[in-house]
Amino acid sequence: MNRSRWYAPLTALAGGIAAALAHPPFGLLPGLLGYSLILLRLETVRDRPLRSAFGLGWMAGLGYFAVSTWWVVEPFLVEPEIYGWMAPFGVVFMAGGLALFWGAAGLAYRALRPRSGWKALVFAGVFAAAEWARGHVLTGFPWDLPGESWRAGSAPSQAAALVGAYGLTWITLFISSAPALVMLPVRRLAQAGMLAAAGIGLTLLYAGGAGRLAAARAVAPAERAPLVRIVQADIDQKEKWKPENLELVFEDYARLTVRHAARTPDIVIWPEGALPALIDDFIAPGSPYAPRMRDLIQPGQTLLMGANRYEPAGPGKYRYYNTLIALRRDGDALWVAGHYDKYRLVPFGEYLPLGDLAGKLGIRSLVHMPEDFTAGPRPKPLSAPGAPPFQPLICYEALFPGLVHDGTRPAWILNISNDAWFGTTSGPLQHLNIASYRAIEQGLPMVRSTPTGVSAVIDAYGRIQPGARLGLGAFGVIDAPLPPALKPTPYARLGDGPFAGLLILSALAWFAGRRRRPRAAQDLQAGPTLGAT
Repeated sequence: MNRSRWYAPLTALAGGIAAALAHPPFGLLPGLLGYSLILLRLETVRDRPLRSAFGLGWMAGLGYFAVSTWWVVEPFLVEPEIYGWMAPFGVVFMAGGLALFWGAAGLAYRALRPRSGWKALVFAGVFAAAEWARGHVLTGFPWDLPGESWRAGSAPSQAAALVGAYGLTWITLFISSAPALVMLPVRRLAQAGMLAAAGIGLTLLYAGGAGRLAAARAVAPAERAPLVRIVQADIDQKEKWKPENLELVFEDYARLTVRHAARTPDIVIWPEGALPALIDDFIAPGSPYAPRMRDLIQPGQTLLMGANRYEPAGPGKYRYYNTLIALRRDGDALWVAGHYDKYRLVPFGEYLPLGDLAGKLGIRSLVHMPEDFTAGPRPKPLSAPGAPPFQPLICYEALFPGLVHDGTRPAWILNISNDAWFGTTSGPLQHLNIASYRAIEQGLPMVRSTPTGVSAVIDAYGRIQPGARLGLGAFGVIDAPLPPALKPTPYARLGDGPFAGLLILSALAWFAGRRRRPRAAQDLQAGPTLGAT
């Protein structure tokens, strides 16, 4: 192997892998220093063509996203006879495609050629901007943002209440890349200043978050806070859609729904797509399941369940929706008290971005519907009798900072998700951590319901409540009072405004560096050699 050719790309790849291992469930926070390694590698090509920097950024992203999203193979193996051939392509295209954003960030860093101690600030700016783009371009896929490396509910994660996950991404990138300055020929004063700033930032991240948690009101929910029951029936995705299993699936949910408790739950929650049937037919008059569904619901109780529904779209045509539906009982009648249709659909999972072309290539979405799902309107809080107003987020939607409605403020967030698609991989644990950041950002409690785990009740600080967690493969219920909401956080009021301010800070740092003339070599701190490139 030609060391001068492969050394830089492989070390960039290693930096991306290390950074990914900082995320739950691994939690190896020293891996955040991988961002320093990525910065060092980009500095080695500052006098080379832009494509060299793009390649290094792409390699770093490839390592990062291969570790973060390897679980993408699991959905294709639910029905391997149909989708199995797509699994290796799924991994390659997922990791390689997302890495393009990091390649663009590497290219931008190289084109800007930042000077002196400002390098870390500029690095944080271009990579945080790339992560924002990853969360928005082509519907977006902000899985495992660098700012979500910190375990939700921990002290550092509390900064999301101020600057959101994108702002925390900028902070994390700056703190984690600043140590690279000791290896670069940077002015002594500038080097010391940036390292001190990073040290202070890290201290504030921990101390400020710890202070916020210590000051949190250690009060129990109100005496008559709604009692929520989360039903987790541990239905394997491979078995659920077999027609002969419909009765067994329904019976599992029914048995857990009516399980005796000292206090009757006010709200019962079933996860996304709980039943392998269209809800319109399932509860239609004359359906044998309609009276059984009615009898599950106690008077005054609300059942919130994930379901698939359809509506006519012309002669012989229908639109299908991934829906959260609220059911109530009125005497002997079962009625729909409200519904929410999923707004942000999963590309290739719930719809095909290039449907006709993809169909000709033999590619199809993973939904068990005759057609792809249709997107609903933009999220807004749902009011249902017996439940405080809440913001539904179905599965994938919990990845997106700011998707919680910024108009009428709900009292809580409900995230239903079918994480059975992920099997027992790292996917469900990462999804739990990511979703919990939405609670921190908004200062709202979250109730999270999945069919196979992880289900939980999460307070407004992102902390899972004691005894309110069902892990992977667990069968049972969570009965817990709904935690209280906080006053609107700065992020809830300002959105990504603080993040925009941090990007402006990076731009000012670049401008300041360009305005200053380089000093003589003796004034520079020459770091250790970076190795052959």
